[in-house]
Amino acid sequence: MNITVLAVGVKMPHWVNEAVADYAKRFGRQIQFQLKEIKPEKRGAGVNAAQGMAAEEARIIAAIPNHAFLVVLDERGIAMTSAELSGCLKQWQGNGDSVCFVIGGADGMTAALKQRAKLMLRLSSMTLPHGMARVLLTEQLYRAQSILDNHPYHRE
Repeated sequence: MNITVLAVGVKMPHWVNEAVADYAKRFGRQIQFQLKEIKPEKRGAGVNAAQGMAAEEARIIAAIPNHAFLVVLDERGIAMTSAELSGCLKQWQGNGDSVCFVIGGADGMTAALKQRAKLMLRLSSMTLPHGMARVLLTEQLYRAQSILDNHPYHRE
């Protein structure tokens, strides 16, 4: 199964890249995990939030793998437990789906991009820094797979 995370933003702190890489290598052979950074649009000098999100949307859409099940992260999305995410992962694997998660930019994502998604997911009701969202998502995907594998990483 292929999992792609598209994250608006570049030049994350070292600890973010290190943590994401650590969880990504734990997936093993059953999941091919890839994080793609999307260049954020510069604000100011006549570029407002709406224009910036539209430019980022075009970059995101261009990076979405063909036929991927699209999940956008949004504070208004549904909240899942780790076990529920594991159930989704099992279903996607059973369907042979590739999955693409999108973490938007500082101003969020356009309504049109959210409407393209098959699932809107909330990691937290609190606002998270983008780097933390990358780490948390990657860890939760690893945790979901560990649940499916009956690995002792997850404890109830």
